[in-house]
Parts: sequence; structure tokens; C-alpha cells
Amino acid sequence: MPPTFAQLGVPDFIVRALAQRSITRPFDIQMATVADALDGRDVCGRAPTGSGKTLAFGIPLVALAGGSQPHRPQGLVLVPTRELADQITKELRSFAGKRRIGVAYGGVGYGPQLASLRRGVDILVACPGRLEDLISQGAVDLSAVDRVVLDEADRMADMGFIPVVRRLLDQTATQRQTLLFSATLDGDVASLTRDYQRDPVRHEVGDETPDVTAADHIFWKVARTDRVDVCAEAIDAAGTTVVFCRTRHGCDRVARQLGRRGIATAAIHGGRSQSQRTRALDDFATGKVQALIATDVAARGIHVPGVDAVVHYDVAVDHKTYLHRSGRTARAGKGGVVVSLVEPEKVKELASMQRELGFRTSTTEVDVAEIRQPSRSRTRRRTLEHSAAKSQSGRRRGSKNRSGSRGRQRASHR
Repeated sequence: MPPTFAQLGVPDFIVRALAQRSITRPFDIQMATVADALDGRDVCGRAPTGSGKTLAFGIPLVALAGGSQPHRPQGLVLVPTRELADQITKELRSFAGKRRIGVAYGGVGYGPQLASLRRGVDILVACPGRLEDLISQGAVDLSAVDRVVLDEADRMADMGFIPVVRRLLDQTATQRQTLLFSATLDGDVASLTRDYQRDPVRHEVGDETPDVTAADHIFWKVARTDRVDVCAEAIDAAGTTVVFCRTRHGCDRVARQLGRRGIATAAIHGGRSQSQRTRALDDFATGKVQALIATDVAARGIHVPGVDAVVHYDVAVDHKTYLHRSGRTARAGKGGVVVSLVEPEKVKELASMQRELGFRTSTTEVDVAEIRQPSRSRTRRRTLEHSAAKSQSGRRRGSKNRSGSRGRQRASHR
């Protein structure tokens, strides 16, 4: 049996706050890192989204924080997206006790963030761009920051934030504890470890890519003009669904088109205001909308429990994007359905990606002219309902493939 949080050295006030939420035993990444972080060690942690990283770094950060002056936080958490900043802030506040948690990100007004900094915060959760802006206004001074967390460091690298992150780290205290968490630890992330961590203890938990073991992976060749109808059919059969589109305009268009087919939707992408994005996630999480239509901004770093299916309305650009999108379903031991709508001219491109994923079965082509036939529609619906039913049971299935992820791949059959 794993140790309790108390046995890891977690202070009583945090243990009690977690117990009120029925959190009594740590996850693997928490067991691996909490004690080292509480001892003041630098930590380099690799763990997938949804593995419990927020508590892994949040518990030591809260336990060791306190007594900050106005404008001068002692703890700093850098994250790539607004949604992740909000999510982490809520989590930290749930067990922070008297510790003051502030948040700073773009897309919203400065007023509440400036007021919070004037009062003083012990821990600041921030996106790099807004934080640098606040520093230029004289609203934040990082010289007292002696504990820094870099969360989703690989995602920050993908988004081009590494130069800003370096500038921010250079402004923190020289004697500083740095905790870095990422799904991968190579490339730019490795350079951050080399330049900004001191003899870090390294812990790696789970697969380097999201685990989509429990999902059924379905690939259908669909004419471009038929994608909305087939997407609506998939959502109706499977349940709560995240639909991924390539562009912001595509998200808005698909959301409107699905709405006209009676499906409650919400769109989330970089062109939406923060309040719109927050409301979309809340409405999806609470079941007010059945489908969340998203660009890849939502593919990582956001945990929305209970997602039954993922639809790749626009085929993923590469196998890594496919895995991270698909990882929104089949989480926490539950099953899920992943559907890719493949335009005829992209079948060969898909085959290459399938090889990268380790899928052995090639996509079976479907005559585009037959896609609207009632018999074809009934076949698709039976396939989806069958997969969705297994998803509800949470059974894990499939055999190991060469890429390290398991899963059953299905194609549409003639």
C-alpha cells in the first residue's frame, strides 16, 4: 500500500484539506517527488497530463510559502495557457490555508490582477507573456522568488515561450529551488534543466506520450462535404465529445453547423476571450453542452473528466498531435472512442501517421458516394454505439504495439 501524505512529510493543514476531498493516498508522481521537493531539492519530473502533477509540485510550494510582501511573491508557477493557470490556481487554493495564491494571464483586464499583487501574494501562477508585461509596469518584482515551478515545460517550448521563460528565471533569486515538470525532457526542456537547475533529482512516471490504451480508434474516409453529418452522428452515438479542428474559423463554423443539427456545442480557441473559454469549459464539464469544439490549444494541459469520445474533424498534423488530442478521452482507467474523419485526398498521409503510431491495420477505403446511404449510416452508428458501450464499462483492451501505446484500431468496412 502506498504511503499517506502525512508519511511523506506533508504538513497537517494540507493533509486535512486533502482529506476533506477524499484525497488520502498519493499518485505515483506525488510519491516520487513530494519528499524531495519538501527537502528543498530541485526536481526534474516527467509525467503525462492527468497524472497528478499539480499536487506533486503544489504541496511543497504551499507548505514552504508564506509572508510575502506586496508585489514580491516568493513562489512562482509558470504555465503555457490561461486555462491551465486557472486550473492550477483553483487546485492550490483548495488546500492553501492562509497562503495567498494569485494568478496572472492575458485575455482579461489588468484590474483584479494588479489589486491582488498590491495586497501581496505568496504564490503567483502566471503565463509568461502577461507576467513580463506586469513586470514592465512595475507591478511585480521577482527578486524574492526562491521557489519556481515550470509546468508543461515542453508545451511552453512548443509555443515559443522559452526565451521569455529564461528572462523571467534570470530575475528570480540566485539561491532558488526549481521544479520542472514536462511530458518530455529533451530539446529545449533539457537546456532549461542544464542552465537553471542544480543537481536535480529526476523522476519519470508513466509513458512519454498520453496513454490511449483504453480507446477504440476508428478511421473513416469521408468526403469533405459530409464531415459535419458524420461528426454529428458520432457525437449523438458516443456522448460527450471533444471535436478538434485545425483553425479558429473552422471551430466556429463547425460549432454553428452542429448546432443547427440539434447538438449543444461550445467553441474554445485562441480567438475567444478568457471569459468565453472559461464558460465553454465549465458548460462542457457540467454537461450543459455535449460537444466542445477546439483547436489544439485544448489538446494538452486541460483535464476535463468524463469525455466519452474525441473526433478529429481535421486530421492531426502528426502522430504526437494525434496522441495528445486523443488523450482527452480514455482517462483514469475508463474507455473512450477516437474517430478520425479522413478526406479522400489525405488517406495516404494518414497511412504514414498510422505507421508512426504503430497501428498495423491500414484504413479500409469507403466509397464516398455511399457515405449517405442509410445502410452505411446504420453501420457507422452500430460501430460507435458498440465502442461507446465498451467505453462505459472501462475495460482495457488491445495488444502492445511498437510505439508503446495500446489500442484497437478500426476502419470502416465495405
